Amino acid sequence: MTELETHMAREVAEIPEAAQRFLTESAAQVQAAAAAMRQANPQLIVTVARGSSDHAATYLKYAVELLAGIPVASVGPSIASIYGRPLHLANAACIGISQSGKSPDIVAMTEAARAGGALTIAITNFADAPMAQAAAHCLPLAAGEEKSVAATKTFVSSVVAGLALLAEWQNDADLRKAVADLPRAFAEALKQDWSALSNRLSRAQQAFVLGRGPGFAIASEVALKFKETCGLHAEGYSAAEVLHGPSAIVQERFPVLALAVEDAAQPQIIATAERLAAQGADVFITGAPAKGCTTLPAARGLHPLVAPLVTGVSFYHFVEQLARRRGFDPDTPPHLRKVTQTL
Repeated sequence: MTELETHMAREVAEIPEAAQRFLTESAAQVQAAAAAMRQANPQLIVTVARGSSDHAATYLKYAVELLAGIPVASVGPSIASIYGRPLHLANAACIGISQSGKSPDIVAMTEAARAGGALTIAITNFADAPMAQAAAHCLPLAAGEEKSVAATKTFVSSVVAGLALLAEWQNDADLRKAVADLPRAFAEALKQDWSALSNRLSRAQQAFVLGRGPGFAIASEVALKFKETCGLHAEGYSAAEVLHGPSAIVQERFPVLALAVEDAAQPQIIATAERLAAQGADVFITGAPAKGCTTLPAARGLHPLVAPLVTGVSFYHFVEQLARRRGFDPDTPPHLRKVTQTL
């Protein structure tokens, strides 16, 4: 690492390599977990996660519901860790996602889900973590050490793991091919120039981030990273939900980032972006033209279930630079630690 390079910048640059390492080194574990999913034939999937990992879980929720048609719900870890209430999870699968795999509430909920009859799968960077040991199957991310407090390569690898599992479980050739191509797509994403957005947000105090489907998960992650690394109060919304109240505060020069990818929701995202621009907002939209909005470059021609994640990699590259421009050290957000353990 050079004197001026942050840990975050280095770890973002490692995303293509980290994704490839997971796909190579954890292929057998993905196959085993997928076989278990086919045998269990779950009628419900629950996810257990917090922070960025919960955004990865939200991404997986939409991907599973769109491809497999199985409902996915997030369960509060405190149901097990604080309230001690068992859940009846026969005919269900539970997917826990945690960068460290150490937080007591995540471990407790994984143990409770297994005791309640669920097939349990852990997605974590450490194969020997307590959550991994509590689950029936583990998908080790093999992302390498992540020193920056803000999770980047582990978030991306967590989503890659979930998508790889989904592709194998459903035996979907198109998604399997798209996942295998992700290291290349991530490398291209790191080259995208979002300096126009940087110029607008260099002194901004607030922003909305919009998405739909898996893109909503990325919008939530983007908003969190704005808070963590830049001291920018951002909120992530569905491009539909933002119209049910929050858009009332969007007035002249209010910054909005709309994440549009080539899927069925793109026309609606464009329509919402144009509506907010007409209210006077400074709207930036990825990968699609929209009236009154600034278009940011994004990869085209990707599978719709991986496209939002690729856009997220472009954002990580951008936000590390924005943080430094705003006078923040993105490696050490105030009042935060790398491993957060909660009950």
